[in-house]
Amino acid sequence: MAGISYKEYDALGLAELVKKKEVTPRELVEEAIHRIETLNPELNAVIHKMYERARNDSVHEGRGRFAGVPMLLKDISQEIAGEPITSGSKALRPYRAKSDSEYVRRLKNTGVVFLGQTNVPEFGLMGITEPAHYGPCRNPWNSAHTPGGSSGGSAAAVASGMVPIAGANDGGGSIRIPAAYCGLFGLKPTRGRTPVGPRYGRLWQGASVEHVLTRSVRDSAAALDELAGEEKGAAFSAPPFEGSYLDTVNKPLDRPVRIAFSVQSPIGTEVHPACREAVMKTAKYLESIGHHVEEVDAPVHGKNIAISYLTMYFGEVAAALSTLEEALGRKAAYDDVEPATWLLGLLGRATTAEEFVLSLREWDRASYAMELFHETYAYYITPTTAFPPAKIGELEPKPLEKLAIQVMGKLGWGGLLKKAGIIEQIAEDNLKRTPFTQLANLTGQPAMSVPVHRTADGLPIGVQFMTARGREDLLFQMAAHLEQTELWLDVSQNPRFLR
Repeated sequence: MAGISYKEYDALGLAELVKKKEVTPRELVEEAIHRIETLNPELNAVIHKMYERARNDSVHEGRGRFAGVPMLLKDISQEIAGEPITSGSKALRPYRAKSDSEYVRRLKNTGVVFLGQTNVPEFGLMGITEPAHYGPCRNPWNSAHTPGGSSGGSAAAVASGMVPIAGANDGGGSIRIPAAYCGLFGLKPTRGRTPVGPRYGRLWQGASVEHVLTRSVRDSAAALDELAGEEKGAAFSAPPFEGSYLDTVNKPLDRPVRIAFSVQSPIGTEVHPACREAVMKTAKYLESIGHHVEEVDAPVHGKNIAISYLTMYFGEVAAALSTLEEALGRKAAYDDVEPATWLLGLLGRATTAEEFVLSLREWDRASYAMELFHETYAYYITPTTAFPPAKIGELEPKPLEKLAIQVMGKLGWGGLLKKAGIIEQIAEDNLKRTPFTQLANLTGQPAMSVPVHRTADGLPIGVQFMTARGREDLLFQMAAHLEQTELWLDVSQNPRFLR
Protein backbone atom coordinates (compact mmCIF):
# COMPACT_ATOMS: atom_id res chain seq x y z
CA MET A 1 0.00 0.00 0.00
CA ALA A 2 2.85 2.34 -0.79
CA GLY A 3 1.71 5.96 -0.72
CA ILE A 4 -1.84 5.07 0.39
CA SER A 5 -3.07 5.60 3.96
CA TYR A 6 -5.69 2.91 4.61
CA LYS A 7 -7.35 4.63 7.55
CA GLU A 8 -7.99 7.88 5.68
CA TYR A 9 -10.48 6.26 3.29
CA ASP A 10 -14.08 5.31 3.94
CA ALA A 11 -15.43 2.02 2.57
CA LEU A 12 -16.47 3.46 -0.79
CA GLY A 13 -13.09 5.14 -1.06
CA LEU A 14 -11.24 1.88 -0.49
CA ALA A 15 -13.49 0.10 -2.99
CA GLU A 16 -12.65 2.75 -5.57
CA LEU A 17 -8.92 2.14 -5.00
CA VAL A 18 -9.47 -1.58 -5.57
CA LYS A 19 -11.47 -0.91 -8.71
CA LYS A 20 -8.68 1.30 -10.08
CA LYS A 21 -6.15 -1.41 -9.12
CA GLU A 22 -4.23 1.04 -6.96
CA VAL A 23 -4.44 -1.48 -4.13
CA THR A 24 -5.41 -5.14 -3.85
CA PRO A 25 -8.03 -6.64 -1.51
CA ARG A 26 -5.26 -8.71 0.09
CA GLU A 27 -3.31 -5.56 0.92
CA LEU A 28 -6.40 -4.02 2.51
CA VAL A 29 -7.00 -7.18 4.54
CA GLU A 30 -3.42 -7.23 5.80
CA GLU A 31 -3.59 -3.57 6.78
CA ALA A 32 -6.86 -4.15 8.63
CA ILE A 33 -5.37 -7.15 10.43
CA HIS A 34 -2.35 -5.06 11.40
CA ARG A 35 -4.55 -2.34 12.89
CA ILE A 36 -6.69 -4.87 14.75
CA GLU A 37 -3.61 -6.56 16.19
CA THR A 38 -2.15 -3.18 17.18
CA LEU A 39 -5.24 -1.65 18.77
CA ASN A 40 -7.38 -4.55 19.94
CA PRO A 41 -5.29 -5.49 22.99
CA GLU A 42 -6.26 -2.13 24.47
CA LEU A 43 -9.77 -1.66 23.04
CA ASN A 44 -11.06 -5.29 23.07
CA ALA A 45 -13.37 -4.56 20.14
CA VAL A 46 -12.87 -7.83 18.21
CA ILE A 47 -13.61 -11.08 20.05
CA HIS A 48 -13.49 -13.60 17.19
CA LYS A 49 -10.96 -13.36 14.37
CA MET A 50 -11.36 -14.92 10.92
CA TYR A 51 -8.03 -13.88 9.40
CA GLU A 52 -7.32 -16.97 7.31
CA ARG A 53 -10.84 -17.00 5.94
CA ALA A 54 -10.44 -13.30 5.07
CA ARG A 55 -7.09 -13.90 3.37
CA ASN A 56 -8.60 -16.68 1.28
CA ASP A 57 -11.62 -14.55 0.37
CA SER A 58 -9.42 -11.62 -0.61
CA VAL A 59 -7.67 -13.67 -3.30
CA HIS A 60 -10.82 -13.94 -5.42
CA GLU A 61 -11.69 -11.15 -7.82
CA GLY A 62 -14.59 -9.60 -6.00
CA ARG A 63 -17.45 -7.74 -7.59
CA GLY A 64 -19.88 -5.35 -6.00
CA ARG A 65 -20.06 -1.92 -4.47
CA PHE A 66 -17.68 -2.70 -1.59
CA ALA A 67 -15.43 -5.20 -3.37
CA GLY A 68 -12.29 -5.89 -1.31
CA VAL A 69 -13.28 -3.73 1.67
CA PRO A 70 -12.50 -5.22 5.13
CA MET A 71 -15.52 -5.43 7.44
CA LEU A 72 -16.37 -6.78 10.89
CA LEU A 73 -19.70 -8.29 11.96
CA LYS A 74 -21.48 -7.97 15.29
CA ASP A 75 -21.46 -11.08 17.49
CA ILE A 76 -25.24 -11.35 17.57
CA SER A 77 -27.65 -12.44 14.77
CA GLN A 78 -25.13 -11.72 11.95
CA GLU A 79 -24.24 -15.36 11.32
CA ILE A 80 -21.63 -16.83 8.97
CA ALA A 81 -21.94 -20.54 8.27
CA GLY A 82 -19.46 -22.55 10.35
CA GLU A 83 -18.37 -19.67 12.54
CA PRO A 84 -19.21 -19.20 16.24
CA ILE A 85 -21.71 -16.57 17.31
CA THR A 86 -22.10 -16.25 21.06
CA SER A 87 -24.20 -13.10 21.59
CA GLY A 88 -21.63 -12.21 24.25
CA SER A 89 -22.54 -15.20 26.42
CA LYS A 90 -20.40 -18.08 27.65
CA ALA A 91 -23.48 -20.30 27.31
CA LEU A 92 -23.25 -20.11 23.51
CA ARG A 93 -19.55 -20.96 23.18
CA PRO A 94 -20.26 -24.34 21.53
CA TYR A 95 -22.69 -22.92 18.96
CA ARG A 96 -21.71 -22.70 15.29
CA ALA A 97 -23.89 -21.04 12.69
CA LYS A 98 -25.53 -23.52 10.35
CA SER A 99 -25.98 -21.04 7.51
CA ASP A 100 -25.35 -17.44 6.56
CA SER A 101 -27.92 -14.97 7.81
CA GLU A 102 -29.70 -13.07 5.04
CA TYR A 103 -27.92 -9.93 6.25
CA VAL A 104 -24.54 -11.59 5.70
CA ARG A 105 -25.62 -13.04 2.37
CA ARG A 106 -26.58 -9.63 1.03
CA LEU A 107 -23.35 -8.09 2.24
CA LYS A 108 -21.31 -10.86 0.65
CA ASN A 109 -22.85 -9.84 -2.66
CA THR A 110 -21.26 -6.40 -2.22
CA GLY A 111 -17.78 -7.92 -2.14
CA VAL A 112 -16.84 -7.07 1.46
CA VAL A 113 -14.30 -9.28 3.22
CA PHE A 114 -15.26 -10.35 6.75
CA LEU A 115 -12.39 -10.34 9.26
CA GLY A 116 -14.19 -11.28 12.45
CA GLN A 117 -16.86 -10.43 14.99
CA THR A 118 -17.15 -7.62 17.50
CA ASN A 119 -17.75 -7.46 21.24
CA VAL A 120 -21.31 -7.15 22.60
CA PRO A 121 -22.92 -7.21 26.05
CA GLU A 122 -24.59 -10.52 26.86
CA PHE A 123 -27.57 -10.95 24.47
CA GLY A 124 -27.17 -7.30 23.43
CA LEU A 125 -29.04 -6.16 26.54
CA MET A 126 -27.07 -3.12 27.66
CA GLY A 127 -26.14 0.36 26.43
CA ILE A 128 -22.57 -0.46 27.43
CA THR A 129 -20.33 -3.31 26.26
CA GLU A 130 -18.89 -5.04 29.31
CA PRO A 131 -19.73 -8.76 29.03
CA ALA A 132 -18.37 -10.98 31.77
CA HIS A 133 -17.28 -13.57 29.20
CA TYR A 134 -15.14 -11.31 26.99
CA GLY A 135 -14.43 -8.34 29.22
CA PRO A 136 -15.14 -4.66 28.55
CA CYS A 137 -14.74 -2.93 25.22
CA ARG A 138 -13.19 0.54 25.42
CA ASN A 139 -13.80 3.86 23.69
CA PRO A 140 -11.08 4.95 21.22
CA TRP A 141 -11.45 8.59 22.32
CA ASN A 142 -10.63 7.70 25.92
CA SER A 143 -10.10 4.07 26.87
CA ALA A 144 -11.28 4.69 30.43
CA HIS A 145 -14.81 5.11 29.01
CA THR A 146 -17.37 2.86 27.35
CA PRO A 147 -18.02 2.95 23.59
CA GLY A 148 -21.70 2.30 24.40
CA GLY A 149 -23.73 -0.72 23.43
CA SER A 150 -24.85 -3.02 22.34
CA SER A 151 -22.87 -2.44 19.11
CA GLY A 152 -19.95 -1.19 21.19
CA GLY A 153 -17.31 -3.42 19.63
CA SER A 154 -18.31 -2.37 16.14
CA ALA A 155 -18.24 1.31 17.09
CA ALA A 156 -14.81 1.03 18.71
CA ALA A 157 -13.46 -0.82 15.65
CA VAL A 158 -14.70 1.80 13.18
CA ALA A 159 -13.80 4.81 15.33
CA SER A 160 -10.24 3.51 15.81
CA GLY A 161 -9.75 2.86 12.09
CA MET A 162 -9.58 -0.93 12.24
CA VAL A 163 -12.23 -1.07 9.51
CA PRO A 164 -14.31 1.64 7.82
CA ILE A 165 -17.61 -0.20 8.28
CA ALA A 166 -18.94 -2.75 10.76
CA GLY A 167 -22.15 -4.65 11.34
CA ALA A 168 -24.59 -3.35 13.93
CA ASN A 169 -28.19 -3.74 14.99
CA ASP A 170 -30.52 -1.61 17.06
CA GLY A 171 -33.35 -2.79 19.34
CA GLY A 172 -33.39 0.15 21.76
CA GLY A 173 -30.56 2.40 20.59
CA SER A 174 -27.77 -0.09 19.92
CA ILE A 175 -26.60 1.64 16.73
CA ARG A 176 -27.26 5.21 17.80
CA ILE A 177 -25.84 5.07 21.33
CA PRO A 178 -22.39 3.75 20.26
CA ALA A 179 -22.40 6.17 17.32
CA ALA A 180 -22.97 9.05 19.75
CA TYR A 181 -20.29 7.87 22.17
CA CYS A 182 -17.67 7.20 19.48
CA GLY A 183 -18.20 10.15 17.12
CA LEU A 184 -19.68 8.06 14.29
CA PHE A 185 -22.70 8.19 12.01
CA GLY A 186 -25.34 5.66 12.98
CA LEU A 187 -28.72 5.16 11.32
CA LYS A 188 -31.46 2.81 12.50
CA PRO A 189 -33.59 2.01 9.43
CA THR A 190 -37.37 1.74 9.28
CA ARG A 191 -38.78 -1.50 10.68
CA GLY A 192 -38.71 -4.16 7.95
CA ARG A 193 -36.22 -2.30 5.74
CA THR A 194 -33.33 -4.72 6.33
CA PRO A 195 -33.34 -8.53 6.65
CA VAL A 196 -33.41 -10.49 9.92
CA GLY A 197 -33.81 -14.09 8.64
CA PRO A 198 -33.68 -16.94 8.13
CA ARG A 199 -33.58 -17.97 11.80
CA TYR A 200 -36.03 -15.23 12.69
CA GLY A 201 -38.96 -13.47 11.10
CA ARG A 202 -38.76 -10.65 13.62
CA LEU A 203 -36.22 -9.55 16.21
CA TRP A 204 -37.50 -8.18 19.50
CA GLN A 205 -41.04 -8.04 18.07
CA GLY A 206 -39.83 -5.74 15.29
CA ALA A 207 -38.07 -3.30 17.60
CA SER A 208 -34.65 -4.49 16.44
CA VAL A 209 -33.32 -3.88 12.93
CA GLU A 210 -30.00 -4.59 11.22
CA HIS A 211 -27.63 -2.07 9.65
CA VAL A 212 -24.06 -0.77 10.01
CA LEU A 213 -21.88 1.78 11.78
CA THR A 214 -19.70 4.02 9.62
CA ARG A 215 -17.53 7.11 9.66
CA SER A 216 -19.13 8.61 6.55
CA VAL A 217 -22.77 9.21 5.72
CA ARG A 218 -22.34 7.91 2.18
CA ASP A 219 -21.07 4.50 3.39
CA SER A 220 -24.21 4.05 5.48
CA ALA A 221 -26.43 5.06 2.56
CA ALA A 222 -24.65 2.74 0.14
CA ALA A 223 -24.91 -0.14 2.63
CA LEU A 224 -28.64 0.44 3.00
CA ASP A 225 -29.03 0.34 -0.79
CA GLU A 226 -27.51 -3.14 -0.70
CA LEU A 227 -29.32 -4.41 2.40
CA ALA A 228 -32.81 -3.04 1.74
CA GLY A 229 -35.47 -5.11 0.08
CA GLU A 230 -38.25 -7.60 0.67
CA GLU A 231 -37.36 -10.72 2.64
CA LYS A 232 -39.27 -13.97 2.34
CA GLY A 233 -40.84 -14.99 5.63
CA ALA A 234 -40.16 -11.71 7.40
CA ALA A 235 -42.92 -10.45 9.67
CA PHE A 236 -42.60 -6.82 8.56
CA SER A 237 -41.93 -4.84 5.40
CA ALA A 238 -41.05 -1.16 5.13
CA PRO A 239 -42.80 1.39 2.91
CA PRO A 240 -41.20 1.14 -0.55
CA PHE A 241 -38.49 3.60 -1.53
CA GLU A 242 -37.87 4.19 -5.22
CA GLY A 243 -34.33 5.16 -6.01
CA SER A 244 -30.96 5.06 -4.32
CA TYR A 245 -30.16 6.16 -0.79
CA LEU A 246 -26.66 6.99 -1.95
CA ASP A 247 -28.12 9.44 -4.45
CA THR A 248 -29.97 11.24 -1.64
CA VAL A 249 -26.64 12.06 -0.04
CA ASN A 250 -25.92 14.38 -2.95
CA LYS A 251 -29.39 15.92 -3.02
CA PRO A 252 -29.59 19.47 -1.59
CA LEU A 253 -31.41 19.76 1.72
CA ASP A 254 -35.01 20.87 1.27
CA ARG A 255 -35.82 24.19 2.88
CA PRO A 256 -37.57 25.55 4.69
CA VAL A 257 -39.12 22.73 6.70
CA ARG A 258 -40.61 22.63 10.18
CA ILE A 259 -38.41 20.95 12.76
CA ALA A 260 -39.31 20.07 16.36
CA PHE A 261 -36.75 19.56 19.10
CA SER A 262 -36.71 18.65 22.79
CA VAL A 263 -34.01 18.41 25.42
CA GLN A 264 -36.33 17.02 28.10
CA SER A 265 -35.96 13.37 29.13
CA PRO A 266 -39.18 11.53 28.24
CA ILE A 267 -39.06 9.73 31.59
CA GLY A 268 -38.46 12.90 33.59
CA THR A 269 -34.83 12.23 34.52
CA GLU A 270 -31.77 14.47 34.30
CA VAL A 271 -30.13 15.45 31.01
CA HIS A 272 -26.45 16.44 31.08
CA PRO A 273 -25.74 20.07 30.04
CA ALA A 274 -23.43 18.94 27.22
CA CYS A 275 -26.20 16.80 25.70
CA ARG A 276 -28.62 19.73 25.91
CA GLU A 277 -26.01 22.03 24.39
CA ALA A 278 -25.49 19.69 21.45
CA VAL A 279 -29.18 19.88 20.54
CA MET A 280 -29.47 23.63 21.09
CA LYS A 281 -26.41 24.26 18.92
CA THR A 282 -27.82 22.09 16.14
CA ALA A 283 -31.27 23.70 16.36
CA LYS A 284 -29.76 27.17 16.24
CA TYR A 285 -27.75 26.29 13.15
CA LEU A 286 -30.78 24.84 11.34
CA GLU A 287 -32.78 27.93 12.16
CA SER A 288 -29.96 30.11 10.84
CA ILE A 289 -30.20 28.49 7.40
CA GLY A 290 -33.91 29.11 7.13
CA HIS A 291 -35.77 26.24 8.80
CA HIS A 292 -38.66 26.77 11.21
CA VAL A 293 -37.42 25.27 14.47
CA GLU A 294 -39.71 24.86 17.50
CA GLU A 295 -39.26 23.32 20.94
CA VAL A 296 -42.00 20.67 21.08
CA ASP A 297 -42.11 17.33 22.93
CA ALA A 298 -43.14 14.16 21.12
CA PRO A 299 -46.89 13.44 21.53
CA VAL A 300 -46.37 10.23 23.49
CA HIS A 301 -46.34 9.19 27.16
CA GLY A 302 -42.63 8.70 27.84
CA LYS A 303 -42.96 6.52 30.92
CA ASN A 304 -45.53 4.28 29.25
CA ILE A 305 -43.13 3.88 26.32
CA ALA A 306 -40.32 2.93 28.70
CA ILE A 307 -42.43 0.35 30.53
CA SER A 308 -43.79 -1.17 27.31
CA TYR A 309 -40.23 -1.40 25.98
CA LEU A 310 -39.11 -3.20 29.14
CA THR A 311 -42.06 -5.58 28.99
CA MET A 312 -40.84 -6.74 25.58
CA TYR A 313 -37.26 -6.77 26.87
CA PHE A 314 -38.12 -9.05 29.81
CA GLY A 315 -40.07 -11.40 27.57
CA GLU A 316 -37.29 -11.60 24.99
CA VAL A 317 -34.70 -12.40 27.66
CA ALA A 318 -36.90 -15.17 29.03
CA ALA A 319 -37.29 -16.57 25.51
CA ALA A 320 -33.53 -16.35 24.91
CA LEU A 321 -32.87 -18.34 28.08
CA SER A 322 -35.38 -20.97 27.00
CA THR A 323 -33.74 -21.38 23.59
CA LEU A 324 -30.30 -21.88 25.16
CA GLU A 325 -31.31 -25.52 25.54
CA GLU A 326 -30.45 -26.03 21.85
CA ALA A 327 -26.81 -25.08 22.47
CA LEU A 328 -26.45 -26.50 25.99
CA GLY A 329 -28.32 -29.77 25.48
CA ARG A 330 -30.23 -29.05 28.69
CA LYS A 331 -32.25 -26.28 30.25
CA ALA A 332 -30.32 -23.12 31.11
CA ALA A 333 -29.36 -22.63 34.76
CA TYR A 334 -28.46 -19.60 36.83
CA ASP A 335 -24.70 -20.07 36.41
CA ASP A 336 -24.89 -20.25 32.61
CA VAL A 337 -25.45 -16.52 32.20
CA GLU A 338 -24.71 -13.26 33.97
CA PRO A 339 -26.78 -12.71 37.15
CA ALA A 340 -28.56 -9.63 35.76
CA THR A 341 -29.52 -11.56 32.63
CA TRP A 342 -31.02 -14.35 34.72
CA LEU A 343 -32.99 -11.85 36.80
CA LEU A 344 -34.36 -10.16 33.67
CA GLY A 345 -35.42 -13.59 32.44
CA LEU A 346 -37.28 -14.22 35.71
CA LEU A 347 -39.14 -10.95 35.22
CA GLY A 348 -40.02 -12.14 31.72
CA ARG A 349 -41.40 -15.41 33.05
CA ALA A 350 -43.49 -13.44 35.53
CA THR A 351 -44.95 -11.29 32.72
CA THR A 352 -48.35 -12.40 31.49
CA ALA A 353 -49.48 -12.72 27.88
CA GLU A 354 -52.03 -10.01 28.65
CA GLU A 355 -49.31 -7.59 29.78
CA PHE A 356 -47.25 -8.38 26.69
CA VAL A 357 -50.16 -7.70 24.31
CA LEU A 358 -51.06 -4.47 26.10
CA SER A 359 -47.47 -3.28 25.79
CA LEU A 360 -47.56 -3.86 22.03
CA ARG A 361 -50.73 -1.80 21.85
CA GLU A 362 -48.79 1.04 23.48
CA TRP A 363 -46.31 0.79 20.61
CA ASP A 364 -49.14 1.08 18.09
CA ARG A 365 -50.63 4.14 19.79
CA ALA A 366 -47.23 5.82 19.73
CA SER A 367 -46.77 4.89 16.06
CA TYR A 368 -49.99 6.61 15.01
CA ALA A 369 -49.23 9.65 17.16
CA MET A 370 -45.76 10.06 15.67
CA GLU A 371 -46.95 9.66 12.08
CA LEU A 372 -49.46 12.48 12.65
CA PHE A 373 -46.70 14.52 14.33
CA HIS A 374 -44.52 14.18 11.24
CA GLU A 375 -47.27 15.53 9.03
CA THR A 376 -46.36 18.85 10.68
CA TYR A 377 -42.70 18.38 11.49
CA ALA A 378 -40.23 16.87 9.03
CA TYR A 379 -37.74 16.05 11.79
CA TYR A 380 -37.80 15.53 15.54
CA ILE A 381 -34.47 16.25 17.26
CA THR A 382 -33.34 15.15 20.73
CA PRO A 383 -30.05 14.28 22.40
CA THR A 384 -29.05 10.76 21.39
CA THR A 385 -28.16 10.05 25.01
CA ALA A 386 -28.84 11.92 28.26
CA PHE A 387 -25.23 11.64 29.43
CA PRO A 388 -21.75 11.37 27.89
CA PRO A 389 -20.04 7.94 27.92
CA ALA A 390 -19.76 6.40 31.37
CA LYS A 391 -16.45 5.16 32.69
CA ILE A 392 -15.72 1.45 32.41
CA GLY A 393 -17.21 -0.26 35.47
CA GLU A 394 -19.14 2.85 36.53
CA LEU A 395 -22.50 1.19 35.94
CA GLU A 396 -21.50 -2.12 37.50
CA PRO A 397 -23.82 -3.04 40.40
CA LYS A 398 -22.44 -2.25 43.85
CA PRO A 399 -21.46 -5.25 46.05
CA LEU A 400 -24.76 -5.20 47.97
CA GLU A 401 -26.70 -4.88 44.71
CA LYS A 402 -24.81 -7.85 43.29
CA LEU A 403 -25.65 -9.87 46.37
CA ALA A 404 -29.32 -8.92 46.10
CA ILE A 405 -29.39 -9.87 42.40
CA GLN A 406 -27.74 -13.20 43.22
CA VAL A 407 -30.20 -14.00 46.00
CA MET A 408 -33.26 -12.95 44.00
CA GLY A 409 -32.03 -14.80 40.94
CA LYS A 410 -31.31 -18.06 42.71
CA LEU A 411 -34.61 -17.95 44.60
CA GLY A 412 -36.59 -17.12 41.46
CA TRP A 413 -38.23 -14.01 42.88
CA GLY A 414 -39.27 -12.47 39.55
CA GLY A 415 -42.94 -12.54 40.41
CA LEU A 416 -42.41 -10.99 43.84
CA LEU A 417 -40.36 -8.18 42.30
CA LYS A 418 -43.16 -7.40 39.88
CA LYS A 419 -45.74 -7.38 42.65
CA ALA A 420 -43.52 -5.00 44.64
CA GLY A 421 -43.84 -2.44 41.83
CA ILE A 422 -40.15 -2.65 40.93
CA ILE A 423 -40.70 -2.26 37.15
CA GLU A 424 -40.99 1.54 37.24
CA GLN A 425 -37.73 1.73 39.19
CA ILE A 426 -36.00 -0.63 36.76
CA ALA A 427 -37.22 1.57 33.88
CA GLU A 428 -35.66 4.65 35.43
CA ASP A 429 -32.43 2.95 36.50
CA ASN A 430 -31.90 1.22 33.13
CA LEU A 431 -32.91 4.06 30.85
CA LYS A 432 -31.95 7.27 32.64
CA ARG A 433 -28.70 7.54 30.65
CA THR A 434 -30.36 6.59 27.36
CA PRO A 435 -34.07 7.52 27.48
CA PHE A 436 -34.38 8.98 23.96
CA THR A 437 -33.69 6.11 21.59
CA GLN A 438 -36.37 3.52 22.41
CA LEU A 439 -39.27 5.47 20.89
CA ALA A 440 -38.12 4.93 17.29
CA ASN A 441 -37.68 1.22 17.93
CA LEU A 442 -41.24 0.84 19.15
CA THR A 443 -42.81 3.01 16.44
CA GLY A 444 -40.65 1.53 13.66
CA GLN A 445 -39.44 4.96 12.54
CA PRO A 446 -35.97 5.56 11.12
CA ALA A 447 -33.66 7.53 13.39
CA MET A 448 -30.02 8.55 13.30
CA SER A 449 -27.28 9.88 15.55
CA VAL A 450 -24.99 12.52 14.10
CA PRO A 451 -21.63 13.47 15.68
CA VAL A 452 -21.86 17.22 16.20
CA HIS A 453 -20.51 17.96 19.68
CA ARG A 454 -17.89 17.12 22.29
CA THR A 455 -17.73 17.48 26.05
CA ALA A 456 -15.21 19.80 27.70
CA ASP A 457 -12.89 16.83 28.17
CA GLY A 458 -13.18 15.75 24.53
CA LEU A 459 -15.73 12.92 24.54
CA PRO A 460 -18.16 12.78 21.59
CA ILE A 461 -21.82 13.72 21.96
CA GLY A 462 -24.48 12.74 19.43
CA VAL A 463 -27.73 14.38 18.37
CA GLN A 464 -30.66 12.20 17.31
CA PHE A 465 -32.96 12.94 14.37
CA MET A 466 -36.20 11.03 13.82
CA THR A 467 -38.58 11.25 10.89
CA ALA A 468 -41.64 9.47 9.47
CA ARG A 469 -41.55 5.78 8.65
CA GLY A 470 -40.00 5.03 5.30
CA ARG A 471 -38.18 8.36 5.05
CA GLU A 472 -34.56 7.38 5.56
CA ASP A 473 -33.88 9.58 2.53
CA LEU A 474 -34.70 12.67 4.62
CA LEU A 475 -32.25 11.57 7.29
CA PHE A 476 -29.47 10.95 4.78
CA GLN A 477 -30.08 14.36 3.21
CA MET A 478 -29.84 16.09 6.58
CA ALA A 479 -26.80 14.10 7.68
CA ALA A 480 -24.96 14.72 4.42
CA HIS A 481 -25.60 18.44 4.78
CA LEU A 482 -24.39 18.53 8.39
CA GLU A 483 -21.34 16.45 7.43
CA GLN A 484 -20.12 19.39 5.34
CA THR A 485 -20.41 21.91 8.18
CA GLU A 486 -18.11 22.81 11.05
CA LEU A 487 -20.54 21.12 13.43
CA TRP A 488 -19.49 17.65 12.27
CA LEU A 489 -16.96 15.91 14.48
CA ASP A 490 -13.82 14.57 12.79
CA VAL A 491 -13.49 11.03 14.16
CA SER A 492 -9.95 10.77 12.78
CA GLN A 493 -8.79 13.11 15.54
CA ASN A 494 -9.21 10.55 18.31
CA PRO A 495 -5.94 9.21 19.76
CA ARG A 496 -6.33 5.57 18.64
CA PHE A 497 -7.27 6.52 15.07
CA LEU A 498 -4.11 8.62 14.81
CA ARG A 499 -1.83 5.67 15.60
